[in-house]
Amino acid sequence: MTTFALVPGAGGAAWYWHRVVPLIEEAGHEAVAVELPADDPDAGLPEYADLVTSAVEGRDDVVVVGQSMGGFTVPMVAVRRPVAGLVLLNAMLPLPGETAGAWWDAVGSEGARVAAARAGGYPEEFDLDTYFLHDVDPAVAASGEEHQRPEGDRAFETPCDIVTWPEVPTRVVAGAGDRFFPVGLQRRVAHERLGLDVDTVPGGHLAALSHPAELTAYLLTGR
Repeated sequence: MTTFALVPGAGGAAWYWHRVVPLIEEAGHEAVAVELPADDPDAGLPEYADLVTSAVEGRDDVVVVGQSMGGFTVPMVAVRRPVAGLVLLNAMLPLPGETAGAWWDAVGSEGARVAAARAGGYPEEFDLDTYFLHDVDPAVAASGEEHQRPEGDRAFETPCDIVTWPEVPTRVVAGAGDRFFPVGLQRRVAHERLGLDVDTVPGGHLAALSHPAELTAYLLTGR
């Protein structure tokens, strides 16, 4: 049995994974969606990595999955404990010592987002509906409103405390319709920083909400 440690992005809501967790469990594995204290001014990446590590204590076959900003936490977990693999979903891929706050300019995220909007014919100005919720069922989106919290500054200011990328099997997967981190951006960053290709699954930036079955199938194929 594999344990999937599911790390959310900015806002830290374990709820983000609520449609994936039962599908993993139905397949005979364990899913641990970790709630992160995004609104705690004293919590940053070290505290996030410690929480994820503690959540899967005692498990042997652990795959750590990080969505969006969760990509900064994932490698820090892998240097704290043995893991069987890492999966980065529409994720920010950090360099050693980089902060999440510096990542955006370093990879040209904003320019890629705007260029994709122009090419795709949707608004360039950021809003949640256009960039996060465009392919999420409105009822699902509404059920998540109570779980939303702002991400505190400390998580953006603390560095990804690794010396090099952990030597464990790593997969990078993008939602084919991600408007926030377009696939082209994700492919370039994964190639430049990790020397890896990018797989795709249906869905946008919040693929675990819009296409949980397809995402779960992807996770299970590489366990």
